[in-house]
Amino acid sequence: MLLGGVAGGCALEPTPLTQKDTEARIQEDLDSIFREQEPVDGPVTLHEAMARAVMYNLDHRLTVMEEALKQRQLDLSRYDLLPRVMTEAGYRSRSNFNASSSQDVFTGQETLTPSTSEERDILSADLNVAWNVLDFGVSYFTARQQADRALIAYEQRRRVVHGIIQDVRSAYWRAVAAQRLAKQVGPLLERVEKARKDSARIQELRLESPIKALTYRRTLLNAKRKLQDLRRDLSLAKIELATLMNLPPDQDFEVAMPGGASLEVPELPLEPQVMEDLALAYRPELRREQYQARVSADETRKALVRLLPGLEFHTGYHLNSNDFLVNNDWADYGVRVSWNLLNLLSAPARIEHAESQEKVAISRRQALSMAVLSQVYVSYRNYQQAVDIFRTNAEVADVETRIVGHLRKESQARSSGELAVIQGELNALIAKLRRDLAFARARNALGRVYVTVGADPLPDRVEAASVAAVSQAIRTTLDGWRNGELHMRSVKLDIGGEQGEPEAGATSELF
Repeated sequence: MLLGGVAGGCALEPTPLTQKDTEARIQEDLDSIFREQEPVDGPVTLHEAMARAVMYNLDHRLTVMEEALKQRQLDLSRYDLLPRVMTEAGYRSRSNFNASSSQDVFTGQETLTPSTSEERDILSADLNVAWNVLDFGVSYFTARQQADRALIAYEQRRRVVHGIIQDVRSAYWRAVAAQRLAKQVGPLLERVEKARKDSARIQELRLESPIKALTYRRTLLNAKRKLQDLRRDLSLAKIELATLMNLPPDQDFEVAMPGGASLEVPELPLEPQVMEDLALAYRPELRREQYQARVSADETRKALVRLLPGLEFHTGYHLNSNDFLVNNDWADYGVRVSWNLLNLLSAPARIEHAESQEKVAISRRQALSMAVLSQVYVSYRNYQQAVDIFRTNAEVADVETRIVGHLRKESQARSSGELAVIQGELNALIAKLRRDLAFARARNALGRVYVTVGADPLPDRVEAASVAAVSQAIRTTLDGWRNGELHMRSVKLDIGGEQGEPEAGATSELF
């Protein structure tokens, strides 16, 4: 039987996937990706889009599972700190007796007749407990490292949430601009096409000079081309937003259209110096590197512990059915010391390697700190510039809208054609679209500022795992940002007040 199993194992060959396997995998993935999600039953607001992305985005789900895996590994590493408890039971039988005789070492003559002190059938059982001090020390530092890795996974999840929220914000406002454009560009393009044909007709009838007609047609075509270019740039915004919310890319949905009063960029209640302190304290990348430095430091301690002798305490209880034994059950205990002297040869290299890892982790954290400080000031300057550009575009859009009003009045008073009105409406529409895009960039720039300081858009506890509850929690958090109340990990911070250290590894009940 053993030879047959070995021969069968050697005969194994690679089995390629079949068409049926591929179809089953595709169906399983598609069913799993969009399973157990609340349907979209109305226009999607910004906070709802953020909530759906946090709850259903596959990248975030992956980081949640990775964090849970690290926590499970931490739970397992704790068991390595316990003593080894081993039980053993067995049955042994012989075809004949385990008999022996003795021989005189000087004469070579047999001194005793063959005899045995063991039955042919024996049942035995053992219970042994052993605890090695050296293994305990190594396991202790390993468990500490695993605890830090669990915290690293948590910081990684924070970083993913920050990125998702920022991507949703960007895609949402571009989707708003695209949706507003789609509702206005159709009728206007029809009027542009009619005006272009009228212009061509006027040129054919020579009612105006050729250069004037061609110049105006060129103006119309240039405006139309700009409009098409802007529409092309925004055409993928809804698909990107749907992907972030884990909706089918071809699903049709609407985004909630903000009113005129909503086109205001909130003021930033933070000074650069405060942003510096917050970023260095709460950016998930820096906290992750700080935990990694602790992991490297514990690796150095493990290298030192391995140089010590191994001290093991052991005890056990044993049972044996052999009737020739005087005592069929007994207990034993003892102490054993072991030391691998060859470890002393590799000790300098091991310690140097561990210390080098620790130094690399510290240097990486310091380099990242400098990069974070640069990001803080870059994001702050980008926000200021984006606000200025938005205000300029908003004023241009307002001027173009007023011009259209005057052109319409003049067109009605003179009973002239719509050429000038159409051109004015095109200019006004493009100006509004540029205003919306500038507004989107300004809101994104503001969101980027909060990302650079490590502000968390989600509280630690959410009342219910529903889109409405998470959306309301995000809305409350973002509204608090306007008042200078930033949710930093597990702590609500009032800018200028005391900053408490958050509870390690605190996570949201939602996940």
